[in-house]
Amino acid sequence: MKSGGNSQLVKNILSGSPNFEDRYISDRNTLVSVVKILKDSGYRIVLTQGVYDLFHVGHKRYLENAKNHGDILIIGVDTDELTRSIKGPNRPFDVLDNRLEILTSLRTVDIVTTRGLGEHEYDLIKLVKPDVLVMSQTTTTFTEKDKRNLIKYCGDIKVLPPQSSTSTTAKLRKMMVSGAEQLSVKISNIIKEFLIDIKNESPNRILPSHSRRTSGGLQKAKAGQALHTRKKSAR
Repeated sequence: MKSGGNSQLVKNILSGSPNFEDRYISDRNTLVSVVKILKDSGYRIVLTQGVYDLFHVGHKRYLENAKNHGDILIIGVDTDELTRSIKGPNRPFDVLDNRLEILTSLRTVDIVTTRGLGEHEYDLIKLVKPDVLVMSQTTTTFTEKDKRNLIKYCGDIKVLPPQSSTSTTAKLRKMMVSGAEQLSVKISNIIKEFLIDIKNESPNRILPSHSRRTSGGLQKAKAGQALHTRKKSAR
């Protein structure tokens, strides 16, 4: 995108435009240009990164807290492929398009971009060179060594504690436990009904038609044999 277009994009961002196209910047060259315009205009840039899967109140509070450290909040969102490589084949629960749409609709978020599989975890940080890099305390892969390596690309690094007792993992676990409990109740009810049916069945329950025919034939044969025996005795 040309610089004139980037200037207009910056105006749209600063105006609080709710349009997805004004908040989501996929092209890295455009992102660099927009960030430069903002920095030259005196805006303090905050960058954070993450998956933001099954968006919850902890995410909301975290982003609000991050925004408080500057003027423009940029989020690097992990793609589905990158998320699967980190968190396993069953994640993310929400696909990238849904996660992007949620984040770009938030008033605290100014710019959203993505981090893809094959990129180094520092690449976006080196590109944006934020005034403040915000990380979550729950990101166990972010170490003191990482801080020392990244401080040269950032004015400051802030590590925020969990903002609520809720987490995506906890939400998934609760959903799974709830589903297992419901399944257990259904299975238990089916077994109870089955046992009641067996208990209530008559020992002389009606046999299938082919069994009735067989039983009737045997009774007729026995009756005929008894009659024949009586006739012989009468002689």
